[in-house]
Amino acid sequence: MINRIVYTSFLLGASFASTEAQVSTPPNIVLILCDDMGFSDLGCYGSEIQTPNIDRLAENGVRFSLFKNTGRSCPSRAALLTGHYQHEAGMGWMTAVDEHRPGYRGQITKNIPTIAEVMKANGYSTYMSGKWHVTVDGAFDTPNGSYPAQRGFDKYYGCLSGGGSYYKPTPVYSNLTRIKEFPDDYYYTTAITDSTVSFVKQHPTDKPMFMYVAHYAPHLPLQAPADRVEKCRDRYKVGYDMLRKQRFDRLKELKFISDEMDYPVYQKEFDGKRPSWETLTPKQQEQWITDMATYAAMIEIVDSGIGELVETIKEKGMLDNTVFIFLSDNGATKEGGYLGQLMADLSNTPYRSYKSQCFQGGTSTPFILSYGDKIKPRELYFEHQSSCAIISNHWKLVRGSRNEPWELIDLSADPFETKDLSAQYPKLVKKLEAKWNKWAKQCNVFPLENKPWTERINYYLKQNPDQSGIE
Repeated sequence: MINRIVYTSFLLGASFASTEAQVSTPPNIVLILCDDMGFSDLGCYGSEIQTPNIDRLAENGVRFSLFKNTGRSCPSRAALLTGHYQHEAGMGWMTAVDEHRPGYRGQITKNIPTIAEVMKANGYSTYMSGKWHVTVDGAFDTPNGSYPAQRGFDKYYGCLSGGGSYYKPTPVYSNLTRIKEFPDDYYYTTAITDSTVSFVKQHPTDKPMFMYVAHYAPHLPLQAPADRVEKCRDRYKVGYDMLRKQRFDRLKELKFISDEMDYPVYQKEFDGKRPSWETLTPKQQEQWITDMATYAAMIEIVDSGIGELVETIKEKGMLDNTVFIFLSDNGATKEGGYLGQLMADLSNTPYRSYKSQCFQGGTSTPFILSYGDKIKPRELYFEHQSSCAIISNHWKLVRGSRNEPWELIDLSADPFETKDLSAQYPKLVKKLEAKWNKWAKQCNVFPLENKPWTERINYYLKQNPDQSGIE
């Protein structure tokens, strides 16, 4: 399913923080964030990059077509973690320096709670693995109150900085302990997955879990195991012009783009002279193929890790009650020189410009919301003046008032509610009625009241003369 509603990252933290305490069985929440991934860099968003595990989340959930971020890594992360605009949270620019201006402190302000702090206060176990990037660089050697373990996360493994080597990232912390030694086969994306899986395995299933998985990938530098890169090379030998047009056409097929929209080719970003694939030298073409294959491999390794994480959650018996959220913090970057810009031009299809700019290419990225049990977002309950209904998947049980019989409607075939199937499926009617009754009891719906307007008001005025509203 594709949703065309604009859903800004600024609201995400506040949205989940404010609602989860209200439900009887709080869901586990897994928030997965990639770095510098363009709008069309996933299979389910039209890409040739192979992301079957992320695509599966999309198939079971909702893909958003108009999701927006701040255009840069640490501001987006600050907004995501707090539910506030980045300037309100103190992260208006980068972590590189504390400017001692309220909107530009280089880290999340102490005055605003993180989503982890709110979740923890509401009974969640909170875990984080990966890139933090919301502590000022000058504090990387000594915890200053803004490290993940000091901002609401029960357990943390990862790197505080915004980028660096995948083989020897720095500074890496396990909670508040600095880690400086790494095994010979260390690769940061894999280490993020390993620590995430470890946290899940140790998690007590009688408590709800909030897990924040924050990847570097596919942020520069372009680094991936040689065998994974080699698997991707052949896809990119046709060049970026053909690949970009193929992505655009697939986005149309997927209904992210309306049929009447023309294929855009951006010239201004290349000083009016966007080069075609054929104008590159053989050496430049070969380098672009290698770089793009490495970039794709980095994303595919993230996808493999997500598959491992989902399987671990399933083995723990937690899958049906887990919400998965996947997104990127900004669009692809033109960093990396001339060929890097041509890579980003493909990754950000169909949009203009790149990371750090407020054009669509910088602020538009994938956003996927998925429930482990895909039926659970489809169950809704209704009651007004004793007219009652429940929608469960494609079935709707409904009645006009408490004195009327239930009608069973198959919404997939009969959205206009013209055919009552209750006599045909009596067991389903009883099952859905029992669910509605349970909900009604839990939510203070009973006793049902269907008196006419004036009679109802007068009846309860007589019963309750005090109408001050003071409890």
